Amino acid sequence: MQKNNYCDYFYLAPILFILLLAGCQNNKIEQGQRYTEGKLSSSFNITYPQLAIPINISDYVIQIEKIKTYSPSLYHKNKHIYNAIDSWINRSLGTDEFDKVGLKSYEMEGQDGYGNVHLTGYYTPVIKAKHKPTGEFKYPIYKFPNRLKGRLPSREQIYNGALSGKGLEIAYSNSLMDNFIMEVQGSAYIDFEDGSPLVFFCFSGKNGYEYSSIGRLLVEQGEIDKENISIQAIKNWAQNKSEKRLKELLVQNRSFVFFKPQHNTEVKGAAAIPLVANASVASDKVVVPIGSVVLVDVPLLDDDGIYRDRREVRLMVALDVGGAIKGQHFDLYLGVGDKAGKLAGYYNHFGRAWVIKP
Repeated sequence: MQKNNYCDYFYLAPILFILLLAGCQNNKIEQGQRYTEGKLSSSFNITYPQLAIPINISDYVIQIEKIKTYSPSLYHKNKHIYNAIDSWINRSLGTDEFDKVGLKSYEMEGQDGYGNVHLTGYYTPVIKAKHKPTGEFKYPIYKFPNRLKGRLPSREQIYNGALSGKGLEIAYSNSLMDNFIMEVQGSAYIDFEDGSPLVFFCFSGKNGYEYSSIGRLLVEQGEIDKENISIQAIKNWAQNKSEKRLKELLVQNRSFVFFKPQHNTEVKGAAAIPLVANASVASDKVVVPIGSVVLVDVPLLDDDGIYRDRREVRLMVALDVGGAIKGQHFDLYLGVGDKAGKLAGYYNHFGRAWVIKP
């Protein structure tokens, strides 16, 4: 866990996607996998990609301004790169012309050595809730139980009331599955539906039990075909299930996440910098350090999550990390709300990527 001044932060989103899909991946052309003529010679290779101009230049510029505002030290560490890319943008140069501003584009070898970088997606849910339990709003969201001694209760014990009456409830939602998805994503905005601004609930701790994938369990039980497994598929499956059936599934993941309310707060990543949708990624910081600029050739998905050979180029910054983001893998931050969540739930694809540096 990494402690920051805005909250105790631990990025969880990729854990579901990796464990949910482990053993179920289908690395076909439908996932945007595009092979090159031969294997790349090393992890990073100087190449001159002839791609379209990034479609998100304005979002990228906003993201850099947020780095400058919220983390002057990170900004100054990479200032020479950011300034050179500003010059590249202002001169309307092509993706094969970073050398004209003193930079190089280093193509990542990808997971297979052919340049196919694994791309997943994450988002920030918006969950309806009440301050007090009422009617259908009966599923508590808890703050971290600092005063409890000994091992914290498991998910099943918590569902059975182990934390009730201890003053730990900070909100009540109307969906057990929404609460679980919030845990997986690591944070959410809470809409108390009383006219007040949304409240950001950030990660504040775990109960210490190992995470188990409910996606894998649903595949093993024959509830969802392995080629269709996604966050969206899990949410669709849960829609008509009883509370008893949902709990029977969810308690098999004994891990449980606690939250901390933050008012007037933007979504922030591990670098304590607000994230701009489609302009930031989570990376393995050993491979792609925090603050790095990456050019990503992203496969586009339709509303049904299908890749139809459409792509777009994005200029993005690595500002987040994840326990399951290892090696040649980026988790794309896609934004806030249901639309972003639906798209994030589908992403398990491949794209080419270049790190831009001297």
